Amino acid sequence: MTDYDVIVIGGGPAGLAAANAVSKDLRVLLLERENRLGGILKQCIHDGFGLVRFKEKITGPEYASRFINDLTDEIKVKTLAFVSRLEKREEDYRLIYVDREGLHTPTTKNIILATGCRERTRNQIFIPGNRGSGIYTAGTVQNLINLLGICPCKKPLILGSGDIGLIMARRLKLEGA
Repeated sequence: MTDYDVIVIGGGPAGLAAANAVSKDLRVLLLERENRLGGILKQCIHDGFGLVRFKEKITGPEYASRFINDLTDEIKVKTLAFVSRLEKREEDYRLIYVDREGLHTPTTKNIILATGCRERTRNQIFIPGNRGSGIYTAGTVQNLINLLGICPCKKPLILGSGDIGLIMARRLKLEGA
């Protein structure tokens, strides 16, 4: 017998939705490497989320909190949990992760990988050098402004005119840049 029916790796929007979707009558473990659930939604304070699911415009943190509030008691949540290994065995999977309480090796028949995505590195977008003073990704700027209260520049130059570029232009303008 396994420790859990399903282990979800990642506590962002996809991980929260997946854990909620499979939790009925199943033993579910949800692992998140950060100290709070919500993933990228935590730093997206602009509205526009929730139109389809909730029929209203809400911010990223509000959207995440609705998913978090929907987590059932059947879901065991571990934050600050770093998954270091995943092993396929004959009948199941064994996961190795570390958290504040130590090393854990739960088993399961089903794993959902919901680890999100990362912005491309400087080299991947052809910015030369390895010390880009004053060059930030949109995610870094969102994190600095929305979570840490730091505006990183006064005269920004934004490369890109897609959704994120426009959101960042608006946010920096609101911050006085």
